[in-house]
Amino acid sequence: MTTSAFSRGRPEPGTAETVAVTTGRRTAYLIALVVLPLLVLAAAIPAAWGWGIGPRDAFIAVVMYLISIFGIAVGYHRHFTHRAFQCGRPLRVALMLAGGMAVEGPVTLWAAEHRRHHKYADRPGDPHSPWRYGDGGAALLRGMAHAHVGWFYTARRRSDRRHWVPDLLADPDVRRFDAAYPAVVALSFLLPAVVGGLWAMSWAGAWTALVWGGLVRYAVVHHVTWSVNSIAHTFGDRPFRTRDRSSNVRWVALLTLGEGWHNWHHVDPACARHGVLKGQPDPSARLIRWFERAGWAYAVRWPSPERLAARRAEALRDPAVPPSAGSPAEGGEGGVPPG
Repeated sequence: MTTSAFSRGRPEPGTAETVAVTTGRRTAYLIALVVLPLLVLAAAIPAAWGWGIGPRDAFIAVVMYLISIFGIAVGYHRHFTHRAFQCGRPLRVALMLAGGMAVEGPVTLWAAEHRRHHKYADRPGDPHSPWRYGDGGAALLRGMAHAHVGWFYTARRRSDRRHWVPDLLADPDVRRFDAAYPAVVALSFLLPAVVGGLWAMSWAGAWTALVWGGLVRYAVVHHVTWSVNSIAHTFGDRPFRTRDRSSNVRWVALLTLGEGWHNWHHVDPACARHGVLKGQPDPSARLIRWFERAGWAYAVRWPSPERLAARRAEALRDPAVPPSAGSPAEGGEGGVPPG
């Protein structure tokens, strides 16, 4: 893909797949997902420089970070969106809860947006492609800002959950979780505060844990995970051929516990492992493996060595030839259920 499909003026897909978003809701997205995280990070820098962060708060922040990232990577993404593995109800509910504490929205909305992203990756219809405005210079910088945070406010239509996630809407536990999502957001901030307060046996301990394990952690988690949308669709290496610009970025992969190995994920979205080549650690896949060995996860879709070898040889043999758009091997439907 050498020229942005957006810049060629191709029309956006029809509105049957999306629903209109009110100005009030878009403003709420802007405040909660764009403005507040940036303000929190701006305040955290002088705080860390002036007073530092103690080991207690650092421990709580790291644990909350791991819960949030694993909740998104293993729960929201690999299980609920792409069905890379199946699991029993207790683990399914735990993964929903962990993903919700990342404060990136209810699982049905997150999965709907991501399934639409896979169907239209880096083409009209993709909710957050960095190539939306063009291929270089100011246009690409504008596109990266759009892919990272801008689309939360500028998008006047969001993915219609009835179209994209009917399987999730049919699940009573998922519907209950969506209804209880505001309480999960509150828990995401109250939990570190309670742990910090009880650990220190003081209100000061609760306050500092809320700041570092709640507010700063939430801001960092957002920008780390959104780097997959912006950075890992712009820079990095592409050892496998795809119809889009999904790539591998090591530092993004390390911070997202494996999600930054994004190239293979767009070749095979339902695969439980994203880091499939040598030197690509994937802690999220490791966690799924542990779940499998414990008998908590089953029907795990691990990568086929034969298919990996064939796809790698194909890319090495003729890397310039683009794949056929929309083919299942390229993740054309991104795990979207039939119908």
